[in-house]
Amino acid sequence: MKIKSAEFVVSNAQPEKCPQTNLPEYAFIGRSNVGKSSLINMLTGKKNLAMTSSTPGKTLLINHFLINGAWYLVDLPGYGYAQRGKKMVEKIKEIIESYVMKRMQMTCLFVLIDSRLTPQKNDLQFIEWLGENGIPFAIIFTKVDKQSKTRTDININNFMSVLKEQWEELPPYFISSSLSKDGREEILDYIDKINRSLTENDEK
Repeated sequence: MKIKSAEFVVSNAQPEKCPQTNLPEYAFIGRSNVGKSSLINMLTGKKNLAMTSSTPGKTLLINHFLINGAWYLVDLPGYGYAQRGKKMVEKIKEIIESYVMKRMQMTCLFVLIDSRLTPQKNDLQFIEWLGENGIPFAIIFTKVDKQSKTRTDININNFMSVLKEQWEELPPYFISSSLSKDGREEILDYIDKINRSLTENDEK
């Protein structure tokens, strides 16, 4: 898939105020400091589409970006940022759960995992919650350029092995780097494939 246009549309904290269209939405979420904004900019080819920051946890709203006039890329708030107060943590949790559970247009949720880390409890808990609620999702392992391929492979295999303990069928996953653009083509092709299948179903 070629990205011909990518434009910011709206930010808000309630699914009811999201764009009132039937276009498919692909949402991106992960722990704070997982490299979400950088990944979004890399995928769209727009350097400053999603604002990056040296301070983790800056995304506090649901951000919609219209891609090629055909589908939305949705930037969701990050979870697991310990320095947020309890009230803010609860508010962010409510925003995330409300969008994921209520937004009918959400076609796939991409869960970003830092490839440099051992399996993290809050990542595993979030993925378990998605499974319990039947939410369609895929995993993107980020920051693979920050370490050796051997270490990346070990960490990814460890993570997927932990998932295997509870999942009969593992979700699709991608390996990415915002710096080297690894994974860009595969992720966009995956989205394109889903969009094509949706169009074919509509035509039947």
